[in-house]
Amino acid sequence: MHVTFYGAAREVTGSMHLITTETDRILLDCGMFQGRRKETAQKNNVLPFDPNIIRNIVLSHAHIDHSGRIPMLTNRNFHGQVICTRATADACKYLLLDSAHIQESDANYLNYKTVRSTLQELRTRPKGNNISARTNKNIQKILKTDHNKLNISKINELIEKYHLKFVEPLYSTSAAEQSLGFFNGYPYKSPITIGHDTTCTFYDAGHILGSAFSMIKIRENGRLYNICYTGDIGRFGSPIIKDPTLTFQEEDRAVDLLIMESTYGNRLHEPVQDQKKQLKDVILATFERKGTVIIPSFAFGRTQELLYVIHELYDEGAVPHVPVYVDSPLSIQLTKVYGEHPEVYDKETNNIFLKHGENPFLFNQIHFISSVEESMALMREETPHIVISSAGMCEAGRILHHLRNKIHNPRHTILIVGYMAKNTLGRRILEQGRKYEKSGRRGNPPLLKFLNKVYPLKAHIETLGGFSAHADKSELIRFVTNSNLKIKKIAVVHGEEDQSLAFAKQLENEGFTAFVPRAGDMAYV
Repeated sequence: MHVTFYGAAREVTGSMHLITTETDRILLDCGMFQGRRKETAQKNNVLPFDPNIIRNIVLSHAHIDHSGRIPMLTNRNFHGQVICTRATADACKYLLLDSAHIQESDANYLNYKTVRSTLQELRTRPKGNNISARTNKNIQKILKTDHNKLNISKINELIEKYHLKFVEPLYSTSAAEQSLGFFNGYPYKSPITIGHDTTCTFYDAGHILGSAFSMIKIRENGRLYNICYTGDIGRFGSPIIKDPTLTFQEEDRAVDLLIMESTYGNRLHEPVQDQKKQLKDVILATFERKGTVIIPSFAFGRTQELLYVIHELYDEGAVPHVPVYVDSPLSIQLTKVYGEHPEVYDKETNNIFLKHGENPFLFNQIHFISSVEESMALMREETPHIVISSAGMCEAGRILHHLRNKIHNPRHTILIVGYMAKNTLGRRILEQGRKYEKSGRRGNPPLLKFLNKVYPLKAHIETLGGFSAHADKSELIRFVTNSNLKIKKIAVVHGEEDQSLAFAKQLENEGFTAFVPRAGDMAYV
């Protein structure tokens, strides 16, 4: 029996690991790679195995870097189940459909650009002069409708006519809808049969609603093997959901192989208990400048945690009661999912809100923005407010338009509250903004290009590490040293290479046997 590491090996996204036994192949997660478009498109389009050979998928949680390629499998001759917790199954109903919409929108836009470039070239031949504004406007009329939407049928017709390269989405909305029929949600701490003489038991991972440690027990050749897959490990003391499990059932304590994340394997976060005060300080400083707090946020997990803490601040009268906008249809749906699963809330959430009949995510000042028209009006709003919008790494979605309207104004604050992967706009804002702040905001501001235009980064950049949903180095070590697990060896995954290597070394210093696999490596159990 062995495990092959196909994704999130010496990198953060694209989680995918395959357990191979004498009779079965069990896939742990089926995540999407995220980062530079060309590089990730190549990785995402290639599945390293025939989906037909996979008995079942065990899904640790709903985030797209762990679940995002499931529709590819279910659309390509996969016949098993996607086994996860109940909350994860509910969240994937929205996350996978949203992912499909993004794939389709990206493909349509790239096809539009291809056709537009071809028509521009044809209309400037043979002289090769610059295209006139009038000619460009005529091309736009051909490729767009009256409401400035892409004319997909016309674009596809011209791609076929001129034999141009056609970009297909990774998967369609219909494929994502079909994939939902493969999901089966189960409770924590109840063994589930996932293969021949193979079971899986879920334990709280404390990362987001429904996230789970997957304890997989395999009986082979008369011996029992335990593989524990952490998925993503949450923080201790974070609001809403329970802390990562440290006490496991007796039959699950002996672990032959722990497959463990290391996103922050060599970094320390600010204490969780400081996040409310720090958020309060950022809000007060921004409102003193008569500015807006713009928060790029993941729709699932981070948005709900922010609403929880802002709700507390408003109830305490700690900050002015300005409007709070959640400008993300996906966030709205996923906040409903959070509201439907109070059984996984921690004691603090029950004591502060539920016992008093309050919904942690609803209060008088909150406004949920669904329509494009409402969102556009909000982007032009100049009175102080707070806006939480996706996508979390600023690579797509409505957050880009909020940034476009506010990034050049020093009255406003862009508040970074989560992980920003390499090669994302969010990482560039974070790194260049920090550098500019450290310089005392002297000299010319950094320039950032997005939405086909260059913008000066004059808005203030603040970071709150306490809001991270990932355990830091000390909390990762706490999990392996304070839990009642007896671990033989640890495969360190889901971290940029420097983080994973540093964390593996730290584990060895603690007396564990640890290694950092590369993509394609196998570990025998």
